Amino acid sequence: MKALNQVFTNYKDASPDDLIPILQDIQAQEGYLSEASVREVSSFLHLPASRIFGVATFYNQFRFTPTGKYHISVCRGTACHVLGSATVLEELEKKLKIKAGNTSRDGLFSIEVVACIGACGLAPVISINGEFHAKVDRNAIHRIIDEIIAKNAENEDNK
Repeated sequence: MKALNQVFTNYKDASPDDLIPILQDIQAQEGYLSEASVREVSSFLHLPASRIFGVATFYNQFRFTPTGKYHISVCRGTACHVLGSATVLEELEKKLKIKAGNTSRDGLFSIEVVACIGACGLAPVISINGEFHAKVDRNAIHRIIDEIIAKNAENEDNK
């Protein structure tokens, strides 16, 4: 994979100790860790792919599927939980017809559950591509998603 050569050039004297930074760089570049990228890292570091998968699956920062154009993080921290984030997650899953951890068929949306976003005063809170939406409820979910769908359709029409 030519794209990974760019990552690998940053690790001239690579050793197994560089595995996590390499995986982080690949995910930053590609958005996730594909099976092909894991095989490339395996070859580059002379490590079994099973070991790389073992390390990557241990850390919840790594993804093995591409995220949607609009990646939604749902906070499930204590404050968000107490103030209804379970309902928010359930409504998102129903609205988008996908479960947390998945991406919609059209590649537009993905949902991720996170332990804490660090915005307890905004609870319940979601983040869409890094933009926070505070004190969300069922109605807010529908409004936010409908706005994104409309904006995306408008952008597609203008192409």
